Amino acid sequence: MERKLYLAAIVVTMVVGITIGVVGQKKTKVGKVCGDPMLSCKARDGFQPNELPFDTGKNAVIAESEYFYAIVLRSTPALSEMDCEKPFPESERLDIQQLFRDHKVFALRCDEPGSNYYTGVKSGAPFLAVYAGKTLAEATKFLKDVQATKKFPGVKVRRMKAAINGT
Repeated sequence: MERKLYLAAIVVTMVVGITIGVVGQKKTKVGKVCGDPMLSCKARDGFQPNELPFDTGKNAVIAESEYFYAIVLRSTPALSEMDCEKPFPESERLDIQQLFRDHKVFALRCDEPGSNYYTGVKSGAPFLAVYAGKTLAEATKFLKDVQATKKFPGVKVRRMKAAINGT
């Protein structure tokens, strides 16, 4: 009888511990992407000009965007932190932004704490991309516009998320 009580106490303790652990975890915020730089977006203030802004909610330390589609225009293998500006300088991003005024051109130059990182691309590899839309249909239509420039051969649509971990 004593053994049954002991086992019951262990099971209750484990269930309570698991429940407290699950309830105590912070949920990751999934936010709306600000993909059109011509439209007002209150989330834009918290991001660097080269980042794709998204709604992180109030006081979020860890947040991720909703899924979206992008077209990676250029990419390079991962570089040392000292070479972060070399692959895609801001002047190049701004020149390309002029081609696609209503689609945010964004770049990942380095993996830095507190900066955006992106799913759907090789981790740590710098890239230059343009927001293509919320749906595959929007992205496929926009891909034709990008291909028509003949400046970015071999580009494809990618499904991505932007995320930030400020811890």
